[in-house]
Amino acid sequence: MQEKYIDETKQGEAFAIAEKPENSKKLFLESYGCQMNFSDSEIVASILNEQGYNTTMNVEEADLILLNTCSIRERAEQTVRMRLSQFKNLKKERPNLTVGVLGCMAERLKTKFLEEEHLVDLVVGPDAYRDLPNLLKETEDGRDAINVILSKEETYADINPVRLGGNGVTAFVTITRGCDNMCTFCVVPFTRGRERSRDPHSIIEECKALAENGYKEITLLGQNVDSYLWYGGGPKKDFDKASEMQKATAVNFAQLLEMVAKAVPAMRIRFSTSNPHEMTEEVFRVISKYDNVCKYIHLPVQSGSDRILKKMNRQHTRQEYLDLIKKAKEIVPDIAFSQDMIAGFCGETEEDHQLTLDLMRQVEYDYGYMFAYSERPGTPAHKKMEDDVPADVKQRRLAEIIALQGELSRKRMKSYVGKNYEVLIEGESKKDKNQWKGRTSQNAVVVFDKVEGQNIGDFVTVFVHDSTQGTLLGKAI
Repeated sequence: MQEKYIDETKQGEAFAIAEKPENSKKLFLESYGCQMNFSDSEIVASILNEQGYNTTMNVEEADLILLNTCSIRERAEQTVRMRLSQFKNLKKERPNLTVGVLGCMAERLKTKFLEEEHLVDLVVGPDAYRDLPNLLKETEDGRDAINVILSKEETYADINPVRLGGNGVTAFVTITRGCDNMCTFCVVPFTRGRERSRDPHSIIEECKALAENGYKEITLLGQNVDSYLWYGGGPKKDFDKASEMQKATAVNFAQLLEMVAKAVPAMRIRFSTSNPHEMTEEVFRVISKYDNVCKYIHLPVQSGSDRILKKMNRQHTRQEYLDLIKKAKEIVPDIAFSQDMIAGFCGETEEDHQLTLDLMRQVEYDYGYMFAYSERPGTPAHKKMEDDVPADVKQRRLAEIIALQGELSRKRMKSYVGKNYEVLIEGESKKDKNQWKGRTSQNAVVVFDKVEGQNIGDFVTVFVHDSTQGTLLGKAI
């Protein structure tokens, strides 16, 4: 897969599902940001599908427009604001149209959206989606509706999410919600609340249902999957208060990963996102033990400098991170890694930046998600630190990080050439309708000529004969 940094000016993604004939209203649902948001949109669509709404890809015919928003970076918020302004004009033409904001921007900007700028009728936080039917009744009565209360319990474990868009081959399964890490640059703990884990049995049942419906790959999702801990319910921070029986029967992430691997042996299993200080050797051993657990980990580091890692409150050192990578490669020799990196965090010096580049060279990531730091209101960094790295310096450092990742990606892609890989066909190549596109266990994208009898969702063995910076070129054998 190519290395990239996300285009935050891009419009969100809208999805539609099969219509229920008895439903009379239309929902236009657009998602922005991380995989968790897209997974949440599937929960929202499932709830509203039972309330008489069919989804539509045409905003002009919608009775209800919902944007599932992202607050992780400033430009993402700007994009959502521009979109809401478009819908505000649409409401002038269609007064009965209801517009709402879901997700991470909801709690942070509720007053501005509802009372000051009058951009929306409805504001719903990520733990309040069950309340959507009641909130919509309030809007029907002419009142603004809001629920941004964060829960210590909500995991939506009993809701069977509809699958929006997608290819019918790969699906997301949420296993945790919220985050306790409190990285100083991150707004997630304030927009998604405390960390809590979902009942493992409901996870297993959802995975089995996906397998029965023809899906071939699942991604276990959470802000920090490695910190998954089920002991009967409740926030992870309260585990110390659990009974001895609860502690003895608790399920951690490595155990959950093994449970899923055994439950759906014909399905590939991925997981995202990991946090270095929570990752354990036990997880690597599960990856090594089960062929259906993919040999790939997205392991964000953000900086290669101990000084900056401490300011970020990342809870690990540079050496601890490198030791973790080394241990993973010893246990799973063919494992691949990707990264998140922030250029120009508060107080970052040229020496700090060079340490980041050096760490990248040592790890040799397959690809990465790279950004210039933008402070987020309400975070510890915004409250206590000065955003003192000039914009031009941030951009120059970011360009150097991206350029180095390009070199590393080319090197890593070349290392796959001359070998056979099992590839899951996910769809047609965008560039050539006569070719398939799929991914290896290491998450590398492969394109290869179609062969009669092959279909989307098939596992095929592909010989890789060449590569580009972001793609492997192969031939089915």
